[in-house]
Amino acid sequence: MAKLDSEDIGTNDSNNETFQQVLDARLSRRGFVGGGLATAAGLTLGGVGALLKAVPASAHGRGSGPLLGFQGIAVSTADTVVVPQGYTAEVLIAWGDPVSNGPAFNQDASNSAADQVRQWGMHNDGLVYFPIDGSRRGLLVQNHEYTDDGLLFTDGVANWNAEKTNKSLNAHGVSILEIKRGRDHDDHNHRRWRTPWHSKDSEWRVVSRSKYARRITAETPIRIAGPAAGHPLMSTSADPKGREVLGMLNNCANGVTPWGTYLTCEENFNGYFQTAPANAAVVTAHMRRYGIAADAGGFGPGWNALDTRFDLAAEPNESNRFGWTIEIDPRNPPRNRCRR
Repeated sequence: MAKLDSEDIGTNDSNNETFQQVLDARLSRRGFVGGGLATAAGLTLGGVGALLKAVPASAHGRGSGPLLGFQGIAVSTADTVVVPQGYTAEVLIAWGDPVSNGPAFNQDASNSAADQVRQWGMHNDGLVYFPIDGSRRGLLVQNHEYTDDGLLFTDGVANWNAEKTNKSLNAHGVSILEIKRGRDHDDHNHRRWRTPWHSKDSEWRVVSRSKYARRITAETPIRIAGPAAGHPLMSTSADPKGREVLGMLNNCANGVTPWGTYLTCEENFNGYFQTAPANAAVVTAHMRRYGIAADAGGFGPGWNALDTRFDLAAEPNESNRFGWTIEIDPRNPPRNRCRR
């Protein structure tokens, strides 16, 4: 019998309406199809074959020209990056590259946990560009949703220890990167760029000594704001007042506020919290409602054994401090302003 993925098991045991029931009550089938959502869902259910037959090579508006101004790309199962004709794709930064003046990436994954704090995190998600000088200079802010621990270390997940736990924690979170387009004529020593001085003016470069660039990891102090601040359910042995959380996990969705800050949202935090089977009784109905279980499988193998804040028995309130929306001010690094 196949083992069920814990994330596929429903945890809402209330009598509240499901999202599907709310949606069905709000939209008629005709309205749903008219909005294009049902069509997209149907194509998805039909698999890639259906998409290959249904998606045109280019999207056209009401006029004679392409709606997007370039030739579309046919759907494909090829494991490669494909861009429209006349366009190119280049790597600006990759996992393990320094976000400012950090250490270089080691191809054998031998970088330490301390190195990872100053390097680009793993598995990118939401991305926002914050302009400093229009479209020529600005900040990239990006989520790092999860880690592939089989690639994060030289020997994969074998011989799990505190160093591996810390490196995995540090590969999560958010990165803030300063980038600039074209040459920096103010730097006569040409030391600010990772790319060569003779590169084209149209190319984007990473600023290698930036006052803005930094990492926010699963161990960075973050202030708790709003009604939750100081609540008894936010209190832990390390933070009895319940006003500061260490880090963020599984950052997925994102957004921008009208006042120019970055919002990042934590999902699937439940899998990071576990405990020994003998302590399974500590899992409350409240925890189960969020999908937390003693044997949740664990997105970070062995974290609970090596970092007690992820042990449900040692810190029953720690899981309450995750699954939030966090606000980051990317332009104010000295104060490292983050709050949830």
